[in-house]
Amino acid sequence: MADAVRSALAQGPAVAEVIAVDDCSTDGSDELLGRLAAGEPRLRVVRRDVNSGGCGSPRNTGIDAATAPYVMFLDSDDVLPAGAVDALLAAATEARAEVASGLCVRRELPSGSEQSWQEDLYAERTVLDEPSRRPRLVHDTLCVNKLYRTDFLREHGIRFPEGRFLYEDFVFVARVLAAGPRLALVPDRVYVWQVRRSAERLSLSLDRGRIANWTARIEACALAYDILLSAGQKDLARAARAKFLDHDVRMYARELGLRDADYRHAWWTRTREYLARYDAADWELSPAAPGRLLARVILASPEPRDLSRLRELAARPARLLPPYARTPEGDPVWSAGLPEVSLAPLLARPAATLPLAVDAELRPSARASLLRLRLHELYGKVAEAGPREVDVVWQARDDDRTRGRTTVALTPSGADVWVAEAPVDLAGIGSGTWDLLLTVHFSDGQRREVTAHALTGAGRLRRSAVPSAVYGVLLAQPYATHSGALALRLATGLRGVLTVARGRLRRLLR
Repeated sequence: MADAVRSALAQGPAVAEVIAVDDCSTDGSDELLGRLAAGEPRLRVVRRDVNSGGCGSPRNTGIDAATAPYVMFLDSDDVLPAGAVDALLAAATEARAEVASGLCVRRELPSGSEQSWQEDLYAERTVLDEPSRRPRLVHDTLCVNKLYRTDFLREHGIRFPEGRFLYEDFVFVARVLAAGPRLALVPDRVYVWQVRRSAERLSLSLDRGRIANWTARIEACALAYDILLSAGQKDLARAARAKFLDHDVRMYARELGLRDADYRHAWWTRTREYLARYDAADWELSPAAPGRLLARVILASPEPRDLSRLRELAARPARLLPPYARTPEGDPVWSAGLPEVSLAPLLARPAATLPLAVDAELRPSARASLLRLRLHELYGKVAEAGPREVDVVWQARDDDRTRGRTTVALTPSGADVWVAEAPVDLAGIGSGTWDLLLTVHFSDGQRREVTAHALTGAGRLRRSAVPSAVYGVLLAQPYATHSGALALRLATGLRGVLTVARGRLRRLLR
């Protein structure tokens, strides 16, 4: 809380007032805010009488209390980077825009690794006369990386849902877009969203292990669609439904393997119920996109099925694993059991956009660790493009470091597979968690960046202690991520090995 308030005050003269809304807290926040306000005339504390149980009501209270011509929202766990308000305010005033929006950075704590949110939207400075000129705006469902003209919000009655309403941002942003504001987009970092996955109590949006979370997300997405459609924003409404398939469904489908049977059944049932509302035009937009293919399978089957294969298709980038079935007429389909789910739209796409499947197996060894790769054919499209070679690189999970970059040839092995082997210098990679990233190059000049499906079974993902001339010993653990991709954990030296052993002992004792 204190860091959030200080980051807002540190923006300088552009911030005329900071309104801290205390939602009837019991953790001492009111005392802390009182002490901060005593030494800062720009800070005003508003205490609600009853806890709302959500984020929407306190924000509405802040809108009502605002006296400045522009408002922003800042959550108590997050911070504003230096110059954020200046950048947004300058963009809004210069463009005479009702809304100015900038880049949000998602920061994982305690590691500090960062990932930009919807970076493509903020690649350059842009002014839009109306939101419909860029339908992808519906993907930026955050309310916090935006500056709003206060009278615009009040004139259109734009507010958050009251009370405990998960994903209230979805609804608020839909109401903003439905009002058709003039928008200014800037590439500046204007918000740092701090995520603590190891916290004892996860934030509402991160607590995805209960079916109530998915139900709330569907409700928010459905309401956002209705708001946009009712306002005559048909293109934005269609884009919102596409976003549900491409983002929301894929994100949760990747995690189905972590849930129990009751959750999976409820998730499948509720997803099918919502997808049944889609009309023909909703499905026609990018019919070969992974989210649409995944949703077609869900809609076609009354019970959960093919979860491992769906998990891979939901990955980013998507991987479509075998089998590659066809109808008796030769048309590509999801499987012999679901011939109604056509994969024919894939045939119209170039190899560089296909959900290519590459199997990977890492064999740590004292002499020479080896990475074995196997690229699968996909209805003739891979052979048509002519796979030639593959770039291999290991990227650190917590930052942008890369290690072990090499390029190896792909050679045919039978009619439907190409194989490659790449040496892996484990000591040169070093300690940490590393994701395997591949780039397949084709003879026709195309290239496709992919991740690799981790082969399991027969001890393939066993932890190995490997002698090392550099560190004495390395502890290497190939593993499959939640989406089924191959990744690698490495601990170097005796100290690293002991750290892993202590961590494993603590988990066993718990």
